[in-house]
Amino acid sequence: MNDWLTSFPLVAILRGLRPEEAVDIGAVLIEAGFRVLEVPLNSPEPVESIRRLVEAFGERALVGAGTVIDPARVHDVAAVGGRLIVMPHGDGEVIRASKRAGLYCVPGVATPTEAFAALAAGADALKLFPAEQIGPAALKAWLAVLPPGTAVLPVGGVTPDAMAPWLAAGAAGFGIGSSLYAPGRQASDVALRARAFADAWQSDLAAKGDAA
Repeated sequence: MNDWLTSFPLVAILRGLRPEEAVDIGAVLIEAGFRVLEVPLNSPEPVESIRRLVEAFGERALVGAGTVIDPARVHDVAAVGGRLIVMPHGDGEVIRASKRAGLYCVPGVATPTEAFAALAAGADALKLFPAEQIGPAALKAWLAVLPPGTAVLPVGGVTPDAMAPWLAAGAAGFGIGSSLYAPGRQASDVALRARAFADAWQSDLAAKGDAA
């Protein structure tokens, strides 16, 4: 999982994506640098959108599903070539089902207890959710006790100008939803938003390096 996060650790959360727009939206995200694409299962025909994204970008992007709450859905995602399962919660059954299927799994956690339990079940990274209710100071405290190298990605309320405090606290990346894509948003608009996130990430990363 860290291999996919190292170069550009921003996850595109495409809630509401329709199959007929999947490739066009995916293309502008890939062009901006995104390498992890997530289609939540409460989107229209999500498995078909995942299939189309895998077919078009599977060599260049890690494509999978979000909002996975039923272990049985893991197999639906794997069947069309999806390689990532993202969850809003830390259900161990979903995590274990993902690992049995050979998929990466990023469960949602909101406390250190949930974080340790998710890692014990086999999580590859952690989704700090909802991030706006937790805050960078809490993440910094978590990382003092979590196993070294644990990748924690804040999700919820992330905008281009909100990433710097999280990065300073040790965030390994971010999940980005409606600030990037929303149902009905044109690919040209998504492209501009994706570029803004990419530019902010590079700027924040450079500033962190200078501060060090």
